[in-house]
Amino acid sequence: MNLLECKQNDILEVVKLNTQGELRQRLVSFGVLKGATISLLGYSPTKSTVEIKVGKMNIALRKDEAKAIEVKTV
Repeated sequence: MNLLECKQNDILEVVKLNTQGELRQRLVSFGVLKGATISLLGYSPTKSTVEIKVGKMNIALRKDEAKAIEVKTV
């Protein structure tokens, strides 16, 4: 499943990044990579952005960026 299909406060493990180029580098630099544990903190009211927590860092992702991250529940 992708990040947009998850519920608020879910604890997730990244299975795969379906991205390339700059976006992939950006996500990896934030610690979003295969095997990483992330927490889904919440969605904007229109679900156009998603807030996640990786380690001690909170990150806001656009809808299309979140769709590219495959996860599984922990």
